[in-house]
Amino acid sequence: MKNLTLGKYVPYDSLIHRIDPRVKIFATIALIVAIFLPMKTYSMSFLVEGVLFVVIFTALLISHIRFKDVLVSLRSLWFLVIFLLLVYILVPKQENVLGIAWSVNGWTVYWDSFAEAGKIILRLVMMMMTTMILTSTTKPLDLTYALEWYFTPLKIFRFPAAEVAMTISIALRFIPTLLEDAQRVMKAQASRGVDFKHGRLWQKITGLTSLIVPLFVSSFMRSEELANAMECRGYDPRLKRTRYRIFHIHVKDIVAFLFVSAILSGVIVLVAMNIDLFALWGITAL
Repeated sequence: MKNLTLGKYVPYDSLIHRIDPRVKIFATIALIVAIFLPMKTYSMSFLVEGVLFVVIFTALLISHIRFKDVLVSLRSLWFLVIFLLLVYILVPKQENVLGIAWSVNGWTVYWDSFAEAGKIILRLVMMMMTTMILTSTTKPLDLTYALEWYFTPLKIFRFPAAEVAMTISIALRFIPTLLEDAQRVMKAQASRGVDFKHGRLWQKITGLTSLIVPLFVSSFMRSEELANAMECRGYDPRLKRTRYRIFHIHVKDIVAFLFVSAILSGVIVLVAMNIDLFALWGITAL
């Protein structure tokens, strides 16, 4: 937990850090949409997702974020990965193009189940990487400004843009803080004899209760302290606020916007026109 990067700003002077936060939010949403667009075949899916992985991994390196931190953040999702794999094995698709992996006593397991689970795993990894790039390279206040800027047209309908933007920013900011509190409470309870790893199911549930209750109390105390601090500083979302730093769009922001837009447009064209590049190249693909 202490190595978790999601939601924690990491100060560096990289190219990704200097990009306008509004462009970074657009890029994050566009890449996530491109990641989850369905392809015609498994070959096209892994080809497109492989290209997207290279792009996102390059941005990860530029942002000075270690891939190890991504794997640590995904450690809690292994149960979901195993569950999805079992679902695909027990409930196979009607059309299985990759053939049979093995068959025992009338129970057939297809390679398509592993391919589908692999796609989900790869998409989860890339989505986590994209989100970590956004939160690790953007200050919470800058993120709040960018979200509020996107919500500005909704103010016509009396949408509380400033409140929602601030809420989202605070929620992202407090993810690593809450996990650090959970780690601290676990160590404190372990020193008192609570075992979170061993024992029967009921004992584990009791141990989790001793973790959740102090964590909730700590969260409410932190939220009250934050509310008091904001009130003492005169924060009022209904008033028009001035800003110390004014963001302007520069050449690097336009280039980043066009680059991500080209990637998303290319993936949409492949999906909409049902294009199989391997067939165009004369390659037999699955």
